[in-house]
Amino acid sequence: MSIGIVIASHGEFALGIKQSVTMIFGEQEKVQTVTFMPNEGPADLHAKLENAIATFDAEDDVLILADLWSGSPFNQSSAILNENPDRKIAIITGLNLPMLIQAYTERMMDATAGIDKVVANIMKEAKEGIRVLPETLQPADIAPVTAAPAANQGAIPEGTVIGDGKIKINLVRIDTRLLHGQVATAWTPDSKADRIIVVSDNVANDEMRKTLIEQAAPSNVHANVVPIKKFIEVAKDPRFGGTHAFLLFENPEDALAIVEAVPGLISSINVGSMAHSTGKTMLNNVLSADKTDVLAFEKMRDLGVKFDVRKVPTDSKADIFALIDKANIK
Repeated sequence: MSIGIVIASHGEFALGIKQSVTMIFGEQEKVQTVTFMPNEGPADLHAKLENAIATFDAEDDVLILADLWSGSPFNQSSAILNENPDRKIAIITGLNLPMLIQAYTERMMDATAGIDKVVANIMKEAKEGIRVLPETLQPADIAPVTAAPAANQGAIPEGTVIGDGKIKINLVRIDTRLLHGQVATAWTPDSKADRIIVVSDNVANDEMRKTLIEQAAPSNVHANVVPIKKFIEVAKDPRFGGTHAFLLFENPEDALAIVEAVPGLISSINVGSMAHSTGKTMLNNVLSADKTDVLAFEKMRDLGVKFDVRKVPTDSKADIFALIDKANIK
């Protein structure tokens, strides 16, 4: 048993929002879109919804994400719910991008989760996804949504050992874009990390980029931007023994610096995207590399690091060295 998702809307909004989330998560099973077009009537919409649900397994729960309460997609979904009292069907209205992202995330994190728990988490994230900058424009009766506060490591005396005194590296990713939609909404939940750490001298010295990254962190996960030397100190500091980190690097050279400086810390790296620039060769549609990049990958491989090439967690893993060989980078 799993949860089948139906995205229902007036016009083609459902198709567009599904396409947006596909850019983040990749193609997903058991997701159907239902569009209510100007030339159609309630009976047509009802039939479309029934046909969408029929593509799921008979024992699957059904989650319908509709655009408007009391709108036709909601009304016909409600009719189907009442016509099927023995099937678990839930309808959430106010369709937005955070809602659909959370629906995908819930299924990815726990395929056996009941629809009651899933709906509660979706509702929370859908509401918290409505935010404003500058925060001074936030209405007084709505509490601003902020990332989880950072643990005040500076208040802990040096030499204090937390847990086993070793920082936990849940995931490492090379991604030129660093913290963006795919990372925040797909990779971060998949990593189960409580802290995102961008390790980059370039970004640490760029206050604007640093600020944008820190405020882009998903709720309940704190983001830090630190230079390479600082992260080496963090990795050896026993006060971070309770931290579960998701490391982000702009390029393989920065990752190599950490692999060499802290042996055994990083065992595997996800290679997500490496932007094209002058002198680089395209490896696939999102990766490009030059001789310096290849040398960094080879050195890390020789130090025992494994690699997988994936944009999103649901992609099949590709071999970085097969791509490099095919591109014939010498």
